[in-house]
Amino acid sequence: MTRGICTILQALALMFLALAAPARADVTVSFYSHEFGENFPHAFIVVKGRLAKDGRSIDTNYGFTATTVSPAILFGSVKGEVQTQKPAYIAKSDRQFSVTIEDAAYARLIAKVREWEARAQPSYNLGKSNCVHFVMELAEVAGLKVNRKSKFFKKPKSFLLEVKRLNPGLD
Repeated sequence: MTRGICTILQALALMFLALAAPARADVTVSFYSHEFGENFPHAFIVVKGRLAKDGRSIDTNYGFTATTVSPAILFGSVKGEVQTQKPAYIAKSDRQFSVTIEDAAYARLIAKVREWEARAQPSYNLGKSNCVHFVMELAEVAGLKVNRKSKFFKKPKSFLLEVKRLNPGLD
């Protein structure tokens, strides 16, 4: 009988330890493209999940674009901004792939977003600092290989497909 009680107590102790241990939680970063048209940005990320540290739920998105879309973007730098999009815009966009990151990478990702938000104006440049450049830097923070000399900086979908080819195993 004593052996049975010990076994039951051990099982209960293991159960309580399992309940007390912090649950592993991760955040999924999905990389989207929206083909050219009147809506911007054309490349952006959607971030969803739960942080392991505090259990906080994450559900947001970030893209970088010119604050005013006009022919001026063809001739040089203009004012730029990090934006979030409504669900309808995301639904009309193409998810190219997703990657799961842990809390530390999430903190670095948000720091990179804040860095882009704080850039001196004019910060948007079609050839040097556009939505694809923004997404490229976020992909690097998420641990993905990117081609910093890509020929696709003006082609969001093509750029993200290139990132996918550089990182076998992405969904």
